Amino acid sequence: MWHFLFLRKGVTSHMEKLVKVAVDAMGGDHAPGEVVKGAVDAVNENEKINVVLVGRTDDIKSELAKYTYDKERITIVHAEDIIGFDEPPVMAIRKKKQSSIVVGMNLVKHGEADAFVSAGSTGAILVGGQFVVGRIKGVERSPLAPLIPTAKGPALLIDCGANVDARASHLVQFAKMGSIYMERIVGIKNPRVAIVNIGAEEEKGNMLVKETYPLLKECKDINFVGSIEARDIPKGDADVIVCEAFVGNVILKLYEGLAATLLGKVKEGLMSSLRSKIGALLIKPALKSTLKQFDTSDQGGAPLLGLNGLVVKAHGSSTSVEITQAIRQCIQFNEEKINEKIKENLIIE
Repeated sequence: MWHFLFLRKGVTSHMEKLVKVAVDAMGGDHAPGEVVKGAVDAVNENEKINVVLVGRTDDIKSELAKYTYDKERITIVHAEDIIGFDEPPVMAIRKKKQSSIVVGMNLVKHGEADAFVSAGSTGAILVGGQFVVGRIKGVERSPLAPLIPTAKGPALLIDCGANVDARASHLVQFAKMGSIYMERIVGIKNPRVAIVNIGAEEEKGNMLVKETYPLLKECKDINFVGSIEARDIPKGDADVIVCEAFVGNVILKLYEGLAATLLGKVKEGLMSSLRSKIGALLIKPALKSTLKQFDTSDQGGAPLLGLNGLVVKAHGSSTSVEITQAIRQCIQFNEEKINEKIKENLIIE
């Protein structure tokens, strides 16, 4: 479960050209089958998308043979190697130049694709994004930024996995990039920015938080509202939740696990007796509508912000539905030119 996508409607202007999305056909637990199906579905449902499937040609062709689609809008770029989830990321990116991740990212780097989507190794995607695609000049670190659900709508959790040993200057840039993202992509004006802490008071926190807090207070181009405790994140007390990747990943994984566990227990309780089953039928429409907000098939992927091109990380267990959503996201990311907006608006101090 990566994040819950709430993209603003009616924000983007009409596209004048197709968006070409390079997709890692070999990345993820269910590759290449689910990835190829997701790509076909994306092309069949949206005429704005062209897809380049990157990976082993024969494997991809055997999957494509199962479907009907516009053959001019799905092409294949061969990549013989696959980077496994258990491989050291830096070594893999350096040695496996013909891997689907490196080949796909090079398509973005050289302007042959507008975006790259992968459900493969998170570490390899983070390393490849920074060293193959490259960071925007002045951006110190590129954060992974998923949207998570709250009682008041989506919130951006930044960083959730890219920079475990971040510095205060990194967190300040994360706050600025996150604000630009929430305003441009989600449509929240003057988004509230908060730093994750163990208390609401300014003097609380570890050395990193204590160093970062006054820097965020001084930022004139963000709406900093102070510290946020983990229990207040689901309430929607902030739109941009700033933290280093270790804390962010713990928050994200707890969110995922708790949501899945609670959902399982609710279903178990509703099916426990004849009376509860009758009650379940009565509340089904309202319950279905509420739970839709937590539907993993609507998630898509999380962008790696601050790069010279668009890289989107989908969850490793993504099905075709989630791959389709991740590809679909690239239209709005491309139209809103999110990384270009970061380049224009990020003040390097």
